[in-house]
Amino acid sequence: MENLKDIRWKQRFENFSKSYKLLKKYSNGPIKTELEIAGIIQLFEISFELSWKVLKDYLEADGYIVKSPRETIKQAFQNEIIENGHVWIDALSSRNLTTHTYDQELANKMLKEIIETYIPEIDKLHEKLLKEV
Repeated sequence: MENLKDIRWKQRFENFSKSYKLLKKYSNGPIKTELEIAGIIQLFEISFELSWKVLKDYLEADGYIVKSPRETIKQAFQNEIIENGHVWIDALSSRNLTTHTYDQELANKMLKEIIETYIPEIDKLHEKLLKEV
């Protein structure tokens, strides 16, 4: 029988997977309006939040104790669950800026980073964990 922590990360993965698929779906097409940009940024915020939480649950199922997003990212990098720890730390910093989507210049910069840098990293995590669910 699976232990509760193992079940927990798999349940969280399902939620992460749903939000990530929406992010990927809507970021692939043309993004023209401020509303679409804000929507992609919001989907990134949700997907990133769930991604670090699924990593935390996954690590805890393996016996690690991690508390913060930064600590979780560092441990996941050390355990080779994620490849580019610095990109994940940058994504964490960007996620903390998502409340400033009213600043159009910042929102456009964030959108570019999300599409070009962060989604590919989230995709790698999604594919890796999908094999273990």
